[in-house]
Amino acid sequence: MAELSRYQRQVVKNYYENLDTALVQRLGEQVTDLYLAEGKKRTKLWASIEKSLEKLEVPKSRIDRVVASDDAQQLATLLQELWG
Repeated sequence: MAELSRYQRQVVKNYYENLDTALVQRLGEQVTDLYLAEGKKRTKLWASIEKSLEKLEVPKSRIDRVVASDDAQQLATLLQELWG
């Protein structure tokens, strides 16, 4: 594997430092999409949301409760807590 240049190392470092912010912002966009989605698209969207919440280290019990409810409002409430 090739060595990263100083610039590349800085880009990678910044990416991981800001990953939480990027994930929360992405979840915000997904809440909007969830209100409009139906059928298979909605199921796929929930799977993506679940992975993002796991990366944000939200407790598994909380993730399971929100996903099982299939309620975008509960997800929006959780998102507000994360953004807070």
